Amino acid sequence: MATTVLDSVLFRDAFGTPRMRAIFEDRALIARYVEAEVALARAEGRLGVIPAEAAREIAARCDPAALDLDELRRETEIVGYPILPLVHQLARQCGEAGRYVHWGATTQDIMDTGVVLQLRAALDLVGEELEELRTILAGLARRHRDTPMAGRTHLQQALPVTFGYKAAIWLSMLDRHAERLTQLRPRVLVGEFAGAAGTLASLGTRGLEVQALMMEELGLGVPTATWHVARDGLAEAVNFLGLLTGSLGKIAFDTMLMASTEVAEVYEPFVKGRGASSTMPQKRNPISSELILAASKAVRQHAGLMLDAMVQDFERATGPWHAEWIAIPESFVLSAGALHQAKFMLGGLIVDERRMRGNLDMTSGLIVAEAVMMGLAPHLGRNEAHDVVYAACRTVNERGGRLADVLCAMPEVAARLDRAAVERLTDPGNYLGMAPAMVDRVLAGRGRPDRAADPTG
Repeated sequence: MATTVLDSVLFRDAFGTPRMRAIFEDRALIARYVEAEVALARAEGRLGVIPAEAAREIAARCDPAALDLDELRRETEIVGYPILPLVHQLARQCGEAGRYVHWGATTQDIMDTGVVLQLRAALDLVGEELEELRTILAGLARRHRDTPMAGRTHLQQALPVTFGYKAAIWLSMLDRHAERLTQLRPRVLVGEFAGAAGTLASLGTRGLEVQALMMEELGLGVPTATWHVARDGLAEAVNFLGLLTGSLGKIAFDTMLMASTEVAEVYEPFVKGRGASSTMPQKRNPISSELILAASKAVRQHAGLMLDAMVQDFERATGPWHAEWIAIPESFVLSAGALHQAKFMLGGLIVDERRMRGNLDMTSGLIVAEAVMMGLAPHLGRNEAHDVVYAACRTVNERGGRLADVLCAMPEVAARLDRAAVERLTDPGNYLGMAPAMVDRVLAGRGRPDRAADPTG
């Protein structure tokens, strides 16, 4: 029976996705270990470090599907690591050639390389989901380029913006994450083969040649130096997920606030029963946003754990390495879940333009007090214009009414601006600044980052 939400029958597809779980499940991980062992044997066979026939036998006969997982589990509990028990079984599978399995390698070489192979598939999946989400946000930004709404600072109405401007800000974050993903791949997708203390001493003068050919077999980058205790690559991968899910969390938080009853500007897609309350039939809770927010918090915790695990002792570490076994799979599964929920939520987002306009007008023009001040400034000077508009705003706050009417009743305003000018200045739709132009700039600058420079493919 599952004990975490990542594997729970009830929750696993709320917090993750089947495709990402498939990359990190046990059999897939073990298959990556076997892939690394076979690539090592092939490289050594090509160089004559082990007999070429033995390398062919190892490649042909190593079969992860034929492994006894119960035996592997029992021995792993005793040894503390899965590679020695795995090598025992692979050696039996290969007969006489089995003596050459794992030649010159150490446990961490195979485990690190296996994890990097997982990361390659996982980062590909993240990139695919991220691209789909960027396309959705680009559509929202384009469609609502000129849809006015209240911009808010400190949870108070500040100045008018457009919903497309808000979506473009969300998109710009994800565009940068797509760029980061392209840039980190060559740093992260680097294999490991270095031997007991990282010097490849057991292979004499052939160690670096074997290392290079092994990575060629796997399609991974060749390390410039052993990274048994230099864990910045893996930490970068998980911290990238922390940044990505942090941005998704911000989008989710905005959406939840905008979906609150008092604001009611957007709603998550309607699916019968989704977000329903067991006691309040009227409820329509923002479920996807809540799941995204929870996942983003969990990934940030793992990002911190990966940074902590970078502090390792000497040439081979003690406990910090083990923390990665927890943080990496969970971070990727949670991130995939957050991306999936974001695609669902934003792909079907219901935008209430009428309510946005109503909220924009609810302050009776106060939201564009700055516009009036700047309109009066050429006539009165900025400071006096500020004081005049400030007094008008206080009158509206204390006595009610429209800002335009109060301003037109003030002699110092009426002498300089006619009614039409005041009405124009107090219309929030006329004070959007460069928000629409910024939407255009974000949309013009997007496009899938070029991955041609990535040597790992």
